[in-house]
Amino acid sequence: MTAFTDFINLLRLKVNIYHNAKVCGDWIINEHTLGTTCFHVVTTGSCWLNVPGHLDIEFNCGDLVIFPHELEHSMHSIGKQTGKQQHLNYKTDLSGTGMLCGEVSVMHLFRNQLLQALPPVLLIRNNKENPWLNNIVELLLQESYKGDQSNSVMLNRLSEMLFIFALRHYLENNKAQQGILALYGNEKLATALKYFHHSPEKKWSINSLANKAGMSRTAFATKFKQQSGWTVNQYTNWWRMQIAWELLQNGDKVSSVAYQVGYLSEAALSRAFKKQFDVSAGSVRSS
Repeated sequence: MTAFTDFINLLRLKVNIYHNAKVCGDWIINEHTLGTTCFHVVTTGSCWLNVPGHLDIEFNCGDLVIFPHELEHSMHSIGKQTGKQQHLNYKTDLSGTGMLCGEVSVMHLFRNQLLQALPPVLLIRNNKENPWLNNIVELLLQESYKGDQSNSVMLNRLSEMLFIFALRHYLENNKAQQGILALYGNEKLATALKYFHHSPEKKWSINSLANKAGMSRTAFATKFKQQSGWTVNQYTNWWRMQIAWELLQNGDKVSSVAYQVGYLSEAALSRAFKKQFDVSAGSVRSS
């Protein structure tokens, strides 16, 4: 999973919890902000989840749903409940459903490559096949019971972990899908990408990457295109440009960045950078 880990590190995920409480009474929660990347996880009890055209299910304790681009949906109590809707501290004696909801920000420019690789709705059930999910939800619940603002950083970090584990779960269970995540789910391709990611300054060819994968040049190039929809050169150019953007934003000189991502000159990097992002490398560094 090293190539996948490189990808996650470059994404710079950030989670902000916008709801974490026990919802009591005859309640309903609708979508937060259409189009954003968000998730919901049931921390105690259960409820009903309806996503028109996708899901209409019982949503149980520990279950997780992710919306890469939030769709119209609702969650509500199962059966007729009494009393007005209340969002209370977990320590309340009233019966209800614990619900933790977070918005995910992908700080890097290539966030669309990730979000487009995911289904419109990703549901992961809390069962024996997904022990990681139950373990993280238990930690989230422990922090939630503390009920003070000082643990908000812990909740956000645990939620980031939850989101990353969910991505890996999808990768491992949907190997037939095409897209950038599919590359990291293929053992041979991911092995080659591990070497490339760790040394992007080297002069990598399709042959040299195929050798790292233990494949012939033709088989490697064909499989790469089948899995990702990209050619090998499209991917390596794209990855180098993402690294270049990060380095320039950190204040590295254009000449230094060129060397670090495998370009022979500052001019060569500048041309490739302008073609990729339609802005100059120098302007990104200056900003």
